[in-house]
Amino acid sequence: MRITAVETFVLTNRHALVKVSTDEGVAGWGECTLENWVRTVAAAVERMTDHLLGANPLRITALWQTLARGGFYRGGPVLSSAVAGLDQALWDIKGRWHGVPVHELLGGPTRDSARIYAHANASDRTGDPRRAREHAAAGITLIKVAPQHQIGFLESPDPMLADLAAVREAVGGSVDIGLDLHGRSSVPQSRRLLPLLAPLGIAFVEEPLRPEHSDQLGSLVNCSPVPLAVGERLYSRTDFRRVLEAGVAIVQPDLSHAGGITECFRIATQAETYDAQIAPHSPIGPVALAACLQLAFARTELLRPGTVPEPAPRPERHHLDPHRLRPAHTSRRPPTPTDRPRPRHRGERGRRTLRRQPRPTRTRVTDLELPRRQFRRMVRKHRVSVSDFHLQPQHRRQSTDPSRDE
Repeated sequence: MRITAVETFVLTNRHALVKVSTDEGVAGWGECTLENWVRTVAAAVERMTDHLLGANPLRITALWQTLARGGFYRGGPVLSSAVAGLDQALWDIKGRWHGVPVHELLGGPTRDSARIYAHANASDRTGDPRRAREHAAAGITLIKVAPQHQIGFLESPDPMLADLAAVREAVGGSVDIGLDLHGRSSVPQSRRLLPLLAPLGIAFVEEPLRPEHSDQLGSLVNCSPVPLAVGERLYSRTDFRRVLEAGVAIVQPDLSHAGGITECFRIATQAETYDAQIAPHSPIGPVALAACLQLAFARTELLRPGTVPEPAPRPERHHLDPHRLRPAHTSRRPPTPTDRPRPRHRGERGRRTLRRQPRPTRTRVTDLELPRRQFRRMVRKHRVSVSDFHLQPQHRRQSTDPSRDE
């Protein structure tokens, strides 16, 4: 079996899919996205396609090593997200080829179900007690809330504590509450806030600091009785080693950003050696959530795999392009010595004329043609479904070597 084509589909500037096709008719899907930078990731996927066409898709580890570690410049959010989407697609192909779910290929299931959480945010405060109560009544046992404003360097924590107390009163003591600070808190403000959260029974505090301040997490762990969770903006085992050594309790690799299923499985094994749990981060779309669930079923050190759709999607979470997208350019491969003008002799006098050889098209890059009505339909549903769109490839790379089709 050989890879014959790689296509990307840009749905919005927060959602993109990649499809890897083979000569056996088996195709796999992945979510190669980076919120608000999906076209940049799509360009990285197109560049990586050179290493995939004609390759055996079942050799996932070998291909991952080539894509993730074969270049001079490695890692980072863009390249790691491109590798992640392709890795998901390769695992999808392997599962379809063998007729089993991916978690069977990762060692088999360790559980029959996986815990999920739901957001209960408000636009003007930290958490919405009404929405939290609705989620609890629906059977959700973990609610996550987040402040909707920029936290001052040393502002009073009293308003946030009052909001969290109202959420706790609404759901009772049987529902866990997570607080996501989105890296908005400073180091001194976090030291001030974290000890005050313990009486409210907060299950964990997510991303109290920005990733560039990860070296300060150790001081927060020492002063906080509440477990800390980080990782949605970390992209490799090397990044996670620092925070695990600092003593965080929960790591949250995003399977669409941190190298896909292959790398996140290794991160989970790494976390196990530090007695930490893993909570795969999945706020993007259904393909990413499916990948998170496969990892969740295969690992024992699981806290929760991802989110459920919010009942009332907020427009600001979908930065949709209001304009119909037009076809982009046609990308061609760089010229080779065989493409250069070749001289030939004509006539008895040996006069030389030049004949320019045509350059074969390397890639046809087109954009999705999505009417506004379909955009609005997606916003109402709050999640991407492939069947909702008439998909056209953002780019399609197809093998042209006849020997690879044999």
